[in-house]
Amino acid sequence: EGKKEEELYDKFMCYCKTGASDLAKSVQAAETKMPAVTSALQEATAQKAQLETDLARHKQDRAEAQDAMKEATALCEKEAAVFAKASGDYKTNIAATGKAIDLISKGTGGSFL
Repeated sequence: EGKKEEELYDKFMCYCKTGASDLAKSVQAAETKMPAVTSALQEATAQKAQLETDLARHKQDRAEAQDAMKEATALCEKEAAVFAKASGDYKTNIAATGKAIDLISKGTGGSFL
């Protein structure tokens, strides 16, 4: 039984010697990476802030464009109504002029024109 305990103790001591150096290497590697990770985090934070600013500006631009579209649509509808009224008046006047020409032609026997 003493031999078994001695083997376990030797394994434990071997682990302690190599484990400590492995742990030290791991800590050193982490400390080496820390400035790069910190820099990447700061860059990502700055990029996020820029994207949020861009998003807010684009939302404002979109709202302004929608307002401009509403104004343009209202103006087009108003102009279409004015055109429809004028077009109706012109058609009525053309029809009346045509009838007047027919009546004048009939009344003068066609010698006037």
